[in-house]
Amino acid sequence: EAQLVESGGGLVQAGGSLSLSCATSGFIFDDYAIGWFRQAPGGEREAVSCLTISGKTYYADSVKGRFTTFSDNAKKTVYLRMDGLKPEDTAVYYCAAVQEMGGWVPELWPRVGDYDYWGQGTQVTVSS
Repeated sequence: EAQLVESGGGLVQAGGSLSLSCATSGFIFDDYAIGWFRQAPGGEREAVSCLTISGKTYYADSVKGRFTTFSDNAKKTVYLRMDGLKPEDTAVYYCAAVQEMGGWVPELWPRVGDYDYWGQGTQVTVSS
């Protein structure tokens, strides 16, 4: 059974930093791109970043230059380093996996419906 488990969320002041982890199991890690998404109260789930098999990264304009995604393949874990946090970054953060070999187009990485597996989310709250 595929599992993704997020951790590392919490409360931080504006301008601070947090690092989220997404530990995966139950599927072939090397076959999947891993995306990070977030959902604020009353809002839609939005794409934050994506890390492909080849190591290429994509970021939403709202986080570009502040957030970094990377992986430890030996641990089958993907991370989201968040610096310069703003109150508008407050949301539940989710990681998700999409199989690259099934015709997935990397340039369409923000498309929520393409992802096969999802974690339960971790809360990030940024105070002003």
